[in-house]
Amino acid sequence: MAVRSLNKVMLIGNLTRDPNLRYTPNNTAVCSFGLATNRAWNTDDGREERTDFHNVVSWAKLAEICDQILQKGDKVYVEGRLQTRDWKVDDGPDRRVTEIVIDNMIKLASPRGRSGDNSGDSSDYKKKESTEEPAKESEVDTEEVADDIPF
Repeated sequence: MAVRSLNKVMLIGNLTRDPNLRYTPNNTAVCSFGLATNRAWNTDDGREERTDFHNVVSWAKLAEICDQILQKGDKVYVEGRLQTRDWKVDDGPDRRVTEIVIDNMIKLASPRGRSGDNSGDSSDYKKKESTEEPAKESEVDTEEVADDIPF
């Protein structure tokens, strides 16, 4: 009998930086950005809060969409999987990073408090939105990126 496993991540948070779009040598788009999630709870001493920071990566058409419509401060829902990568550097210790590789993204709100409907002052924004495809993309193999490129 085969043992099943699950690697699924769902987060709602705010972008900590503008998305960074790059292309692999095979011309596949890859976009990375930071996401902050907050949680709060009550203790005997009062209210405690914690913020966690996550590295998020998207591929192919979803990467291009993230670059077009997201900006620092936006509230988004992302869905994907955890992935840990290791690489060696010549002049230092080996490096390791854990990322969330997403296959779905929904913009919830912008820093100005507008919802994801994008009604507002940017006509260029509306043009980009009308031509975009659904955010759900097939998974792209991460081996296409050179191992020595940290994201």
